[in-house]
Amino acid sequence: MNTTFTPGQAVDLLANNILSFLNYHDAIYEENLLRVGKTREEAARLVAWDWTHGVGTYALYKLAHHRNDEALMASLRNWYDHRLAAGLPEKNVNTVCPLLALAFLYEDQPDPTVLAVLQEWAEWIMREMPRTEEDGIQHGHAELENKGHLWDDTLFMTVLFLGKAGILLGRPEYVKEAEYQFLLHSKYLTDRQTGLWYHGWTFEGRHNFANALWGRGNCWITLFVPEFLEIAHPCFSVRKAAVMTLCTQVAALEKLQDKSGLWHTLLNDKTSYLEASCSAGFCAGICKGIDSGVLDESLRSCAQRALEGILNNLTPDGELKNVSYGTNVGYSLDDYKHIPLRKMHYGQALALLAVLNASPPIKSKKRTVYKSLAE
Repeated sequence: MNTTFTPGQAVDLLANNILSFLNYHDAIYEENLLRVGKTREEAARLVAWDWTHGVGTYALYKLAHHRNDEALMASLRNWYDHRLAAGLPEKNVNTVCPLLALAFLYEDQPDPTVLAVLQEWAEWIMREMPRTEEDGIQHGHAELENKGHLWDDTLFMTVLFLGKAGILLGRPEYVKEAEYQFLLHSKYLTDRQTGLWYHGWTFEGRHNFANALWGRGNCWITLFVPEFLEIAHPCFSVRKAAVMTLCTQVAALEKLQDKSGLWHTLLNDKTSYLEASCSAGFCAGICKGIDSGVLDESLRSCAQRALEGILNNLTPDGELKNVSYGTNVGYSLDDYKHIPLRKMHYGQALALLAVLNASPPIKSKKRTVYKSLAE
């Protein structure tokens, strides 16, 4: 293990990295958006509010709640206030993601402006969001329509918020729809031999693209299940299906873990690089599953090895190394092997969730001063 950091120190470094990156201008993403025809105003809004920010703000909310840190809560609210005032981007699967933390912030401190946003977007998911055959949520995003596509990412990016909105807003039909989306995605994306998940499915050609058992796509499922059970309180049959799905997936993951504690970006391909963000997501989800009584305590050693691997991939300033860039569904396995490695919000956020979930309650010995989100 990297003895430079205690878990508490790692948390503070990761949190400040996320805070910095929430206001980071991703020029590569902006260039891609302009290339597909977005205006500069549209691109600017998407660069400032997308799934990467959603994973980051959710991790920061978890930390603030974990530490009862009102200053960090206030900083998060301030970031959301600025973004809402600036105007939100187009609605799609990925731009729903930042609403998850916003829903929790609203629950803690109701605000009519926030309520209107949550209601508007939840209704859009239910009534207007593009769908596939069998009424699946189509994983279209700012760059690609992806007609007929189901992706495993969708469950964390959109469905988790929909379940939360159903409970928060007293709309049981939202929870039922979230339950259905989990079952439908499980039907088409689960590899029946291993219990791992394929990255995508297309109704257009009725196949799983490259049949890629992609690491980060799988980690969204490992995280989604225990969070969904806690947030949305699904019915007995869906809960049981979700628990069995998680147990089967994690049993397969345990067998594929590298001696470093990490997993390969293609889980069953040792020639693909070791990838830290998926490993952090697996660690966080496994620990959450154990603590909630869904997974067996014997899996704690697997999560601990993953935590060691994650801490060994932190730089002195708390950057998580070996994080793959945003990844569209691939038509060949080589597509995944050539995704570049970059410092990203979600890598820091998943590492933060891993350290939080794998450690006993962490409190700073002195009050941590976090960077401002409004810079």
